[in-house]
Formats: sequence, structure tokens, C-alpha cells
Amino acid sequence: MPRPSHRAKILTEGLRVVHEHGFGGSSVRDIVQAAGVPQGSFTNHFASKEAFGLEIIEIHFAKICELMHVTLCNDALSPLERLRQYLDSNIEQISLNNTKNGCLFGNFAVEASDHSEAIRLRLVEIFAEVQRCIAYCLQAAVQRGELPSSTDCDKVARFIMTSMQGAILLAKTQRDAAPIEGFKSLLFSMVLRQPVLN
Repeated sequence: MPRPSHRAKILTEGLRVVHEHGFGGSSVRDIVQAAGVPQGSFTNHFASKEAFGLEIIEIHFAKICELMHVTLCNDALSPLERLRQYLDSNIEQISLNNTKNGCLFGNFAVEASDHSEAIRLRLVEIFAEVQRCIAYCLQAAVQRGELPSSTDCDKVARFIMTSMQGAILLAKTQRDAAPIEGFKSLLFSMVLRQPVLN
């Protein structure tokens, strides 16, 4: 009778461990102990820690894609309301564990992009997709008259994504969600001002 596969459990618990302690701060031993499986199970399923890292990035990205689908890309909602809901969901997630965990992608960017070209390149693709979805939302806002027609949606989307990552990093460092909450407030009150109707 074949032995049961521990792959799914290693990925689930490993993602949690890496998000809490960082990729560099999480050893294979830490991961298998959290999963409650023998250390040999890790090497049975993953060619390397880098390969494991790429897989948990994909699992997390699938969740982010689901969030973007129901917020940024949800044509049933007002465009700026979509953006607001997307940011609120991020703030809610970042606020867990006293903001200690931060953004998994941001953490990987800081920790692993100098040591793994495969991880770095995948993060570039992921950040580009997030930016594309934000730009899609902003373009809808322009079409609905929620933003001026002169809005450069690609540039503003890049600003939102990069500013958000910086705010999340500060929130992680300060153990306080205030930086990302402040970013959201400033974004809607000054950057995304609605056009004045004559």
C-alpha cells in the first residue's frame, strides 16, 4: 500500500511558517515540524527550498487573484469602490498578527530576490499583474466619470502598487497598520480626487 503524500500539508503549513518567519528565517526542519511530517517528506516532494518557495508563492498568488477578481476587476461595482474594497481587504490581512507578517511577496522581494533569479522573475510578473488589475480599475473609473479623463492610469496604478508595498513594509516594521491606513486616506482624498462638475 503506498504511503500517504504529505505534499499538501507541507505547502499549507510551510506557507504559514514562511509568512510568519520569512523565507530565510524558516528552515526545512521548521517547515516539516510545523506540518508534523518526517524531514524526508520535504525532499520527496520538492527538489529544493527554492522550488518550495516558488510553489507557495503560486498558492498565495491564487488567493490574491481571487481577491482582485471580486474587487478590482468586478465590473458590477463602482470602480473606486472596487479599489477601496481591495485596499480594505489588504489592510485587514496586514493587520493580522499585529502586522508582523507583512506582505508575502514583499517579504520574498526583500529576502530572496538577490539569491534566487527564478523567485525574482516570478515576483516581477506578479507585481506587473497586480499593477495591470489596478490600472483596469482606474480606467473604468475614468470611463464612469469618477476620475478625470487626463488620468494616466498606468502611472497611477504603478504609484498605488509601489506606495502600498512601502506602506506595508513600514506597517510590518512599526507593528502598526497606520502607514497603510494613512496611504489609503491620502490616496482617496488627494491623488484620486473626483472631477469638479460645473
